[in-house]
Amino acid sequence: MQMTSAELKDLMIDSAQNAITTTEEEFNIVLDGSDQSIDLVDDVILSWLGRYKDQALEENAVFTICNIYGAYVGEVFRNKVGGNWAYDESNPDAPYVVLNYAGRSYVFAGICYQRLVNDSQISIRSYYDQALANNLQ
Repeated sequence: MQMTSAELKDLMIDSAQNAITTTEEEFNIVLDGSDQSIDLVDDVILSWLGRYKDQALEENAVFTICNIYGAYVGEVFRNKVGGNWAYDESNPDAPYVVLNYAGRSYVFAGICYQRLVNDSQISIRSYYDQALANNLQ
């Protein structure tokens, strides 16, 4: 069953709220929806590893962490400049959610995944800033 664009938008808003609530409960850090809070997301992603070690890298945990923080960063972006959430099903075996805006697609959950799993030097903030720069020129 395919989700409508309105249902997907609601899901992403709920997921972003989940990131806000979970971050405050787990780390006593407030994500307030501002541009500045994106810096905190970079830190919080690594805090999951610090607190939960290998448990944070289990498949379900990775999926949840990356999707709620990807939704959060995407919602900050969407509230600032706009955009629409969509499924990218170019690979039917691995569909994923993107935020489309002005002819570009942004994979905020994917950059969270890269930071959490592959390279702690990858910056969600830099990705976000580049996405903004692409659209505020």
